[in-house]
Amino acid sequence: MLDELGALGLAPGWTYSEPTEWEALFASLPAVPVVPVALDATYRDRVHGAWAGRIAGNMLGKPVEDGDFWTVAKLRRYLELAGAYPLTDYVPVLDAPPEEFAFVSRWTETVRGQVDGSSRDDDVDYTVLALHLLEVHGRALTPEDVGDAWLERLPFRQTYTAERAAYRNLVRGLPVPETATWRNPYREWIGAQIRADAFGYVLPGDPLGAARLAYADASLSHVANGVYGEMWAAALVSLAFGASSVRSLVEDSLAVVPPQSRLAEAVRDVLALSSRGLSWDAAMEEIESRYGHYHWVHTINNAAVLTAGLLWGEGDFTRTIALTVQGGLDTDSNGATAGSVAGILNGLSGIPPHWVEPLHDRVRSALFGFDNVRISDLADRTIRVAESFRG
Repeated sequence: MLDELGALGLAPGWTYSEPTEWEALFASLPAVPVVPVALDATYRDRVHGAWAGRIAGNMLGKPVEDGDFWTVAKLRRYLELAGAYPLTDYVPVLDAPPEEFAFVSRWTETVRGQVDGSSRDDDVDYTVLALHLLEVHGRALTPEDVGDAWLERLPFRQTYTAERAAYRNLVRGLPVPETATWRNPYREWIGAQIRADAFGYVLPGDPLGAARLAYADASLSHVANGVYGEMWAAALVSLAFGASSVRSLVEDSLAVVPPQSRLAEAVRDVLALSSRGLSWDAAMEEIESRYGHYHWVHTINNAAVLTAGLLWGEGDFTRTIALTVQGGLDTDSNGATAGSVAGILNGLSGIPPHWVEPLHDRVRSALFGFDNVRISDLADRTIRVAESFRG
């Protein structure tokens, strides 16, 4: 059935233009802004904030990472019952929660009062791996380099959806881009978008440069909107280092997304909801109405929720990650990206301590050679890569 579906053409009347090949993709883009960013003490504080913010946002969303079960309405009912709505801290645990509420596995490591260092998660594994790839390959990074690193560093059973399909295809010996397309029905899901942030960390103010590296990473496992999701997230992160406002940050990030794609349409839709002055609750209803037909791990609906979290969060760290997670869907992935962007906007010095201190400057990871690395060490290594890129 997958083979038959893969052989089908576009639906009649299809109005979107969503190329995956770099030349056609690049040709569709408007002028991409470049924002001068000095690699000074402020930049260094923001890189440390990005790493800590990404991990904290990931941890916040992890206990409720099941978009089919933890809907926006159910999240609100639970948090109100726990006296924690809106969120201002990690998700609390009720002494005797009703049966309708159930956290996902390993929740004990990520709820309020029980965070003791970061819990292992793929959203953080891929950020660490991207840093390693940049240290080894720099700007010359290719999809083949990414595939080699997966096989050497990443356990197969710690991959999911599109990444697991691409990993299987690598083992079968398929070349890029077949690794992304052969029997991979998840190839426009959010898996690539969660791998983007380190590319933006090392190229602050250069969204196209960050997006180009993200493309090399994403094209191993994804196509079209799956690839655009990683490029867009890398641009968001890169632009956050020099952003004058959250709205301008989101608007400028669209310069690396093909304008006639569904991803660009979704982000523009949420920008329009914000311009109309809707409340966050009303915006969530609109997003569900327009994009609720996608699987809860798809790129497009999650990008809409993330965009809303950024816009309605207005740069405040706590509000940004809290609203993003309260938006449901892939809560830990969206929380991580929102935390990364908000961590840059605020710097480590501007993140409330209750988010960072329980992490104890420690990262758990499934990557060979990286378990228990210090968050501060990852940030320092990131800064060194950025400095090497400036030459």
